[in-house]
Amino acid sequence: MPNYTGINHLAMATADMAGTIRFWRDLLGMRLVAGLGRQGYRQYFLEISPTDMIAFFEWDRVQPIEAKDHGVPVSGPLAFDHVSIGVAGRQDLWEIKDKLEAAGFWASEIVDHGFIWSLYCFDPNNIAIEFSWPVPGVDLRRSPRMADKSRPKVGLEGSEPRPGHWPTVTNPTQPEDFLTYPGEGQELL
Repeated sequence: MPNYTGINHLAMATADMAGTIRFWRDLLGMRLVAGLGRQGYRQYFLEISPTDMIAFFEWDRVQPIEAKDHGVPVSGPLAFDHVSIGVAGRQDLWEIKDKLEAAGFWASEIVDHGFIWSLYCFDPNNIAIEFSWPVPGVDLRRSPRMADKSRPKVGLEGSEPRPGHWPTVTNPTQPEDFLTYPGEGQELL
């Protein structure tokens, strides 16, 4: 199995890169680590943690999404509900809440989900954000738990990846054939 290290970056869209940077960098305190651009196109990356980033494309005709409350069911096409960003300490939730409210942004009360405490808000693009602090002593990664009484059959098979449901790789790419092709970002080097 591959060894994953986290979310390298989530790629979102904005029509206002300046306002987006002001929110994510200056209000939330995330470092701006890279920026690409030309006429009609920009992509900027902000550091969430040492292994995770959020990126924003700026396109001329993109519009903010319609605000959709976190976790509330909808009908019709939907691929994204909200992004949850972990924080190191519970005090971080109140610090973020205070900053958001001082800047005129809506911020929820702190919600105790049992395994995490959460704060909810929206960025200037109406992207739903949750900030989550893990409750000490409750580690779902170490001890997975399922509370869904009517989960699908596949959910009864356990937490670990199950072989045999996809074709086996019979001709893996050899290291001498690891080829790459130039893409956006070469100019950062």
